[in-house]
Amino acid sequence: MKYFELVSLYDALSKTTKMLEKTRLLAEFLPRLKERTEWIYLLRGRVLPHYDVREFGISTQLTIKAIAKSSGLTVEKVAGMFNKIGDLGDVAAELAEKKRQHALFHAELTVDKVFTQLQKIVDIDGKGSVDKKLDIIVELLTHARADEACYLIRTVLNDLRVGVADALLLDALALAFLDNEPRLKEKLEEAYDLSNDFALVFELCQKGERGLAHVRIKPGKPINVMLPVKVTDLEEAFRICGKPAAIEHKYDGFRMVISRDKDEIKLFTRRLENVTAQFPDVVACVKEHVKGSSFILDSEVVGYDSVKKKYMPFESISQRIRRKYDIDALIKKLPVEINVFDIVYYEGESWLDKPFFERRALLEKIVRAVAWKIKPSRQFVSGDEKKVEEFYKEALKLGEEGIMIKKIDAPYRAGRRVGYMAKLKPQVADLDVVIVGAEYGTGKRAGGLTSFIVACRNGAVGEFLEIGKVSSGLKEKAEEGTTYTELNELLQPLVLSTKGNTVRVRPKVVVSLTYQNIQHSPSYSSGFALRFPRITHYRPDRSTKDIATLEDIKKEVLRGQRLRKRGVG
Repeated sequence: MKYFELVSLYDALSKTTKMLEKTRLLAEFLPRLKERTEWIYLLRGRVLPHYDVREFGISTQLTIKAIAKSSGLTVEKVAGMFNKIGDLGDVAAELAEKKRQHALFHAELTVDKVFTQLQKIVDIDGKGSVDKKLDIIVELLTHARADEACYLIRTVLNDLRVGVADALLLDALALAFLDNEPRLKEKLEEAYDLSNDFALVFELCQKGERGLAHVRIKPGKPINVMLPVKVTDLEEAFRICGKPAAIEHKYDGFRMVISRDKDEIKLFTRRLENVTAQFPDVVACVKEHVKGSSFILDSEVVGYDSVKKKYMPFESISQRIRRKYDIDALIKKLPVEINVFDIVYYEGESWLDKPFFERRALLEKIVRAVAWKIKPSRQFVSGDEKKVEEFYKEALKLGEEGIMIKKIDAPYRAGRRVGYMAKLKPQVADLDVVIVGAEYGTGKRAGGLTSFIVACRNGAVGEFLEIGKVSSGLKEKAEEGTTYTELNELLQPLVLSTKGNTVRVRPKVVVSLTYQNIQHSPSYSSGFALRFPRITHYRPDRSTKDIATLEDIKKEVLRGQRLRKRGVG
């Protein structure tokens, strides 16, 4: 297949915001990818399955160098065009068009060539890796047409901009191969949540229900965790989960999936990132205190003060997720406790479909509790709202975020926010959002990014809608929380375009923030604006899949309106 055929699809997708039209375009194109199912990754701007979190590692500056080298211009000239046009894909397209007009011979790019070369970029590491990556990009650009150059650059910058989210691609697969049959579509979604691999589900869904039934979880690979729904009171929680329900603490830590296959233990965050190297203390603890040679546990890892024996808030322990050096010192400074609350695989058998009370019973048998190291999450089963309310207040006094309410006979549904568990915590106006832009500061902040443009997610469309700017809440010292310096170090390599004093960045950095209320606003693409937002902390354990959606924002607006009518807030 010629690369321009795929690029034509990109172009058509980028020109429509209608989900049904995007789904149709994808469904008509997908059968053409049967030649090599891995090419489906390119529809999400990737060359690897989602469980493999490696990236191209291409910065804006390296991209400018590649465009300059392939076009015969200076870096300064290309940078000037970038500042004027604001999109390196468009810069590459303009220069590629001029170059082809004067060339005598045009070699056509194939999808196979592009895919293979991009995979090489991901695999390159170590000394001389930057030059090697540069050479590959230059070679591809040398043979690219204008539109191909544009999407090549957007792909390596992780900024494809065609509006294809995971859910949309799954819809297209269901339409193309499963006649959009609801029951089979649900099985397709379940298969993807377990495998995190579009190439695999692409291959299997062509065989219908028989093919999709072959997806199994196994230790060593990350899975999408089951997610809770938010509730505002116990009455709502019991309505969702039934009575009696299992009641547990809602820990102020981060989700960790613990996977063991014989002597090998791997640790994954909810964003599928492998953090085994950062937590050798957790690995050692699991080896010693969990019975079994193969299992997958769902847990929450919480930091604590080893002197005061007191739990610490998330921001204090978040350093351990992203720090990849001085690990031994960090273990002493920021010890953690593992609170195991579910098990989905044990000794060669999937436990996903077993009721929660059976999974909990197994968990209690195999996890040997050791104070401040590891334990099954604290739990009791009840339908008595008064007793649950007392447990809730006690959890808050201990410094926990709140409580979890779980349906005792429910299966485990990976990647789903279904009515099998709910979380209840104090009514604080807070959201997880992603940073999509920023403004350069003045005075003592001159040269750094200070006013951060944040966005919510527009459901399955795969786009991010701006919802406000935030510049408060960041600290001066790392010990106190997330700092301006830290966010700048994270965002500067992600800059995609510059216009005046404002930059657009790759939507990757997720932050939690609080706000006073949300109001309608034509100033932002979401149609809403946060009033007095304040960043509480950076969330390295969460991805853009976890941020608030436009529907979440609308619900919060309605909730705020109801409260004001009652004279609250």
